[in-house]
Amino acid sequence: MKVCLLNESFPPVIDGVVNVLMNYANYMMSDFGAQIEVGTPRYPDGKYDEYPYKVVAYPSFDTSAQTNGYRTGNPLVGEAVSELADFGPDIIHTHGPASATVVARLVREMTGAPIIFTYHTKYDIDIRRAAKIDLIAEETIKAMVGNIEACDDIWVVSDGAGKSLKALGFQGDYRVMNNGVDFAKGRVDKEAVDKATAGYDLPKDVPMFLYVGRLINYKNLPLILDALKILADSGQDFRMVFIGKGPDKEALEQKAEELGLMGGENPKVFFTGPIYDRDVLRAWNTRGDLFLFPSTFDTNGLVVREAAACGLASVLIKDSCAAEGITDDRNGFIIEESAEAMAQLLMRVCKDLNHVHDVGQHAMDEIYLSWQECVAKAYERYQYILARKKIGAMPSRKKQFTDNMVRMVARAMEETHKARMNVKEAVGDMRAKALDMVEYTQAEMRSLDSQKLRWNDVVEDLWTEAEELFRK
Repeated sequence: MKVCLLNESFPPVIDGVVNVLMNYANYMMSDFGAQIEVGTPRYPDGKYDEYPYKVVAYPSFDTSAQTNGYRTGNPLVGEAVSELADFGPDIIHTHGPASATVVARLVREMTGAPIIFTYHTKYDIDIRRAAKIDLIAEETIKAMVGNIEACDDIWVVSDGAGKSLKALGFQGDYRVMNNGVDFAKGRVDKEAVDKATAGYDLPKDVPMFLYVGRLINYKNLPLILDALKILADSGQDFRMVFIGKGPDKEALEQKAEELGLMGGENPKVFFTGPIYDRDVLRAWNTRGDLFLFPSTFDTNGLVVREAAACGLASVLIKDSCAAEGITDDRNGFIIEESAEAMAQLLMRVCKDLNHVHDVGQHAMDEIYLSWQECVAKAYERYQYILARKKIGAMPSRKKQFTDNMVRMVARAMEETHKARMNVKEAVGDMRAKALDMVEYTQAEMRSLDSQKLRWNDVVEDLWTEAEELFRK
């Protein structure tokens, strides 16, 4: 099967959705022998030729200041779109609702391949944050929803994500397709843990809490610090480690200092910065006693499953997407959305870390889901969609007012691509003829050189004879 995977970003940008796309690519190749091609906006320092599949990077605009480091792709560059279409995909799977899905729709017009869209996160929050003007934000969200509705099969990563999509005005059906974890199941050995955590004051018998992810306030991170302040004032010793980067990192560090949790002789909170080495992250998850994840923004919370892979239970907010599938005090801990509720839970569990570790073991046994399993289910769904397409039984999608525009642009791109290929073919013929002439000319010159050498020999012989006659 030929699968075209599209996203709004790709390394050097590393985030949850990039992680999803790369696992899809790797496991589809290794487990099913699929052929993969990836389309993404180009980043200036991207190295796109070091992957086992082709990466087509199309031009992009620098919007990193407005979008926390992300660039915006230009989907109307025909050469890149035509290159993806020439791949001849059976399935197009887009993981981003903006330029990636526009590219997907153009490639569908050129190839007829069905489009799958996966809704990963609450994009509307980032749109409102970047746009600042309500009218622009609402129109952008409306366009995003229309883009999604134009796809053939809609996937969401949790039921809560589906409800969030519906709340934005999406009209249509969706199915929940869970994401997996690329952490191996099991704890890391003590030597690796000690090496990863060296340089941090983490006493063995003191509870250690962990957060991994973007450092941004809408993930409820100030709530963690407020809860830790209450815990510290109660006399309970602890350590808290934040791993990651983000636009609110400095503000969170400042808040931690103001609360007396950082600095001084006995700091309790540490910010490590981003860690990209997956084995090092596994070691940190193994070292932790409890993972704090109060986000109501995330639609799935892969980090919760990553923690579970290492036997680390999470504290989650009631009715959040991340809490789906979690049983309180069995394979995780569920609280109300307040610093007081988190502080009360932490006070209680700090008195019985053995129970906390038992809950972590249940998390490993019950909520861990490997990427291999998830990709197998996705591939099975791909096959189902292609079977339906073959017999003409694909469900009708909602028509969008942009359909005609996409169709016209796709046709214009195809004509331009054909013209470009004809020019290349003509240039190729001219080049071949030119090479033939060069070879002919070189042969003639070699022939002349050979004759010249022969005449030189004759002249030299005559000159020798003349010298002999002169001597006589």
